[in-house]
Amino acid sequence: MHQHPHAGDPVESEKYMVPALERGLCVLQEFGRGNTTLGAPELARRLGLPRATVFRLLNTLEAMGYLQPAGEGSKDYRLGLSVLRLGFEFLASMDLTELGQPVIQGLCNELKVPCNIVVRDGRSVVYVAKVTPPTPLTSSVRVGTRLPAHATAFGRVLLSDLSHAELEGLYGRESLQSFSPATPTSVDALFSLVDADRRRGYVFSEGFYEKSISTVAAPVFDASERVVATLGSTFSTPSMDGADTEALISSVCTAAAELSTRLNYRADYRLPVFSAPTGRTGVKHA
Repeated sequence: MHQHPHAGDPVESEKYMVPALERGLCVLQEFGRGNTTLGAPELARRLGLPRATVFRLLNTLEAMGYLQPAGEGSKDYRLGLSVLRLGFEFLASMDLTELGQPVIQGLCNELKVPCNIVVRDGRSVVYVAKVTPPTPLTSSVRVGTRLPAHATAFGRVLLSDLSHAELEGLYGRESLQSFSPATPTSVDALFSLVDADRRRGYVFSEGFYEKSISTVAAPVFDASERVVATLGSTFSTPSMDGADTEALISSVCTAAAELSTRLNYRADYRLPVFSAPTGRTGVKHA
């Protein structure tokens, strides 16, 4: 039987790389919320490739439906429907979304605020499931939205599973981009924040990323006892009074514990206890 190289061995893995495929995927990765349309000259500059090579890649991706012209007569491109289909197929294949959708639907019915399931992809968080009640609160966030992990409440939960060394490996020693006065701007500051979040077992933030939005988020664990997602709710700032806030946090943590159980997490998932003399305690983190 043919042996594939170990994924952790970059030297061996390079033997099996297909340069043309790698370049095509790199082209697609250049498109995003900040770069919805791009042309061949800009892509050639970004990727350090000859324009002729980029033109061939663009033509191939357009023929397969992964890119389409940005407009009639335009020489720029935007992502095509084939990318969208791949994204939906990926989400549909995830146990997380299939098992989590009824959980956040129930939470949304109870709290009457938007509820989400979010995962981490490198330095970003990605919304993979969302339920919104028929209320005046509107949000630009939708399934597929990507936001900076270090600057968001959901990202803080997802990063709380990492050690200081792992955070440093992810971000290096560079200064972190600030999005609000509360954003940590160094790995040391970020680790102090997420370590406290891990010990608490949830994040409750008011205006951490957006001034007008508050968030409650709790970790979702799988059978490996790692944080695979975060589940939470968003609502308008200023927040409710203390008793209502505690009830909201308790509901979110209970929903996260339920989804963790559905994902075969078997360790002790302790819910927050607000009346403890020593202060709030959170979920037990493996």
